[in-house]
Amino acid sequence: MFGQYEQLDKLKAERAELEHKVLSIEAELKKGLNRDKDEQAIQLENYEVLIEILRVSQSEINEINKKIYQIEKLSD
Repeated sequence: MFGQYEQLDKLKAERAELEHKVLSIEAELKKGLNRDKDEQAIQLENYEVLIEILRVSQSEINEINKKIYQIEKLSD
């Protein structure tokens, strides 16, 4: 039983880190593009990477939520 609580705490901490990352990425994406065309090209490349990191992070959060739900359901 104690191991479940430990695992639950670890999963919740991991989820919090990922949620913070998601918020940071979303804030960066909302900034918009620079007026300089050369800088825009670099930003667009970076945006593609950020969008993929965002997608993966959100997927990981969903998986963690499933695990948390399963653990909490078992401990009821």
